[in-house]
Amino acid sequence: MDDKQILDLYWARSENAIQETADKYGRYCHFIAFHILNNVEDSEECVNDTYLRAWKTIPPKRPERLSVFLGKLTRNLSLDRYRRNTAAKRGFGQVALALEELKQCVPAPNSVEQVIDNLTLQEILNRFLGALPAKTRKIFMRRYWYFCSVKEIAEDLNVSESRVKMTLLRARKELRTLLEEEGIML
Repeated sequence: MDDKQILDLYWARSENAIQETADKYGRYCHFIAFHILNNVEDSEECVNDTYLRAWKTIPPKRPERLSVFLGKLTRNLSLDRYRRNTAAKRGFGQVALALEELKQCVPAPNSVEQVIDNLTLQEILNRFLGALPAKTRKIFMRRYWYFCSVKEIAEDLNVSESRVKMTLLRARKELRTLLEEEGIML
C-alpha cells in the first residue's frame, strides 16, 4: 500500500491505518528507536507511541512524506525516553557520544545570545547537507540522525572505522565553519 492510501485510511479514521503503517514502516521506526535507546522493550514502546501520535495528529495534518513524519515522531519520542532513562545517570550509549561530538559545532540551545530562528537554522543545515557528497551525507545522517555507531556505519558502508571518524570530523568542521560564516554564535 502506498503512502497516499495509508494517509487516506487515517483521514477516514480506519484502524487499518495503524496496521498498514506498522507493516510498511515498523522496521524503519524500530531501527531509529533502537539506535537511540539500545533497548528492545523501550524501542517497541516508542514505536507504538509513534503510531498513537500519528493517529492523533492525522488529521488535521497531512504529511507530505509519511516516512519522514514517522521518523521524526519516533526520533523525538525516543530522545524523550532516552533523557528520562539517563536522568539518573543510568548508562550511556551512542546518543551521548554523538551529541558530545556535535557540541562543538552546534549553538547552545538555552543561551539568550544564541537564540536564532529555527527556520533559518533548518535552511542552513539543509544547505549544508545538500552540499555534502552522497557518501559523506549518508555517514553524517547515520551518525547524527539515526545515532548508529561508527563501527556499524563502517561495516554497512564497507569502509574502515578510521575513515568514518575522519569523514565525521571533517563534516563537523565544515558545519562549524558554515554556521560561523552565517553569523551563528557557537
